[in-house]
Amino acid sequence: MRDLAWLVLPYVASVLLAFVVGGLVILALGNDPVKAFESVLTTSFKTQFGFVETMHKWVTVVLCAYAFTIPLATGKFNIGAEGQLLMGATGAVAVGILLSDLPMIVLLPLVLVAGILAGAVWAGVSAFLLVRFGVNEILSTVLLNFVSFQAIDYVASHVWPDRGAGHPATIRVGEGALLPRIGDAPNLHAGVILTVLLAVALAIFMRSTATGFEMRAVGANLRASLVHGVRTSRLAGAGLVIGGALGGLAGAIEVAGVHGKMLEGMQSNFLILGIIVGLMARGNLVAVPFVAFGIAVLEVGASSMQRSAQVPVEVVLIIEAMILIFLLLSDVVRARFRGASA
Repeated sequence: MRDLAWLVLPYVASVLLAFVVGGLVILALGNDPVKAFESVLTTSFKTQFGFVETMHKWVTVVLCAYAFTIPLATGKFNIGAEGQLLMGATGAVAVGILLSDLPMIVLLPLVLVAGILAGAVWAGVSAFLLVRFGVNEILSTVLLNFVSFQAIDYVASHVWPDRGAGHPATIRVGEGALLPRIGDAPNLHAGVILTVLLAVALAIFMRSTATGFEMRAVGANLRASLVHGVRTSRLAGAGLVIGGALGGLAGAIEVAGVHGKMLEGMQSNFLILGIIVGLMARGNLVAVPFVAFGIAVLEVGASSMQRSAQVPVEVVLIIEAMILIFLLLSDVVRARFRGASA
């Protein structure tokens, strides 16, 4: 019970303190914090549209968080989920347009697999540079993000451009490339179910398989892993590739479930949100979906807050940052408390 309290209490305290700080910022701006927070916390649940937007945001945030968290288990930092998402979207769009006449039962799996492979290959560049030449993965993944920006701009502007879109975007993929809708909520795509199943599978993989154990061992103690014969560099590279594959899947689902095409700027701020969720979850794959849902609620509520309470959406970013800061501070407090009690 005491261990459970130590696990839950920091999250509760961090959220409450972050909202206090956010409330003070809103007051300083001359707005009503109660009205603002009511808008933020209820938008996702008041209407079907708000709920669908939250679940769609949740899917992409979860996958980008996994793209960061799985390499983190091996002690590596994948800062390239943004580029991996975009390249996954590019692969999905290419298949969805070129093979648009295929039936859904064939085309949709191909679109998703193309996104996964494109993301894995993109992250594989960083993994190869890391394993073969010792190039820092933070540097390579960040730089590859900028390359991906130019790649999707070229594809959207010159390869399959939608001339009437008003901004760089491709033409739509075939109808068979679109994820089916589920439930009574309008436009809620089946990628939500796919993500839930994937979350369960990843948790089992990391906790119940030899490879998952070795990956966690590498991140926990590199020297001990080397002593016991674990191929640490290959596992670190594999972690990056798996993370890239999940980032690519996020891009494919954005194409097949949300936009129906690829467009410039579709990566939004998913990279930052994925990193925030991964750090808030402390690398725990079981916690990632739950933390991501809270972040998705805040993100969807931010635009409603701006409309109803005239509070800038950046206040939500402040709250998210403060939650993370207070969580990190809670680790310091816990370490000192245990040291004093010992």
